[in-house]
Amino acid sequence: MNDTDPPALDATIHHPTRLTMTAFLAGCAEAEFATVRDYCEISDASVSRIVTALEQAGYVHVRKGYLGRRPRTWLSLTPQGRAALDRHLAALQALATTARQAGTRTGQPDPDPDPAAAHHR
Repeated sequence: MNDTDPPALDATIHHPTRLTMTAFLAGCAEAEFATVRDYCEISDASVSRIVTALEQAGYVHVRKGYLGRRPRTWLSLTPQGRAALDRHLAALQALATTARQAGTRTGQPDPDPDPAAAHHR
């Protein structure tokens, strides 16, 4: 990759709902299916479809079991999924950095990344 190539975003997790789910799972060791569904505010069918795609990519591990007599499904991000999320976030940050640098080169002011900081100057 040279300086003119855009950073590689991960097409598997780029969609906002997939990214939300992946980021949520990165914050915990494991989450119950219903918890992920509720956090992402999507249907069971959507969670199942997204999990299937992420599982096929090797990004999510699915564990099935019982809590008492009730069947449950737990989801966790694999090490490969964590690495993919880290690369994706780094690519997004690189895009933002490149855009800020391009704005500086064209004479446009660099937007303050922390608007609250302006009040302390």
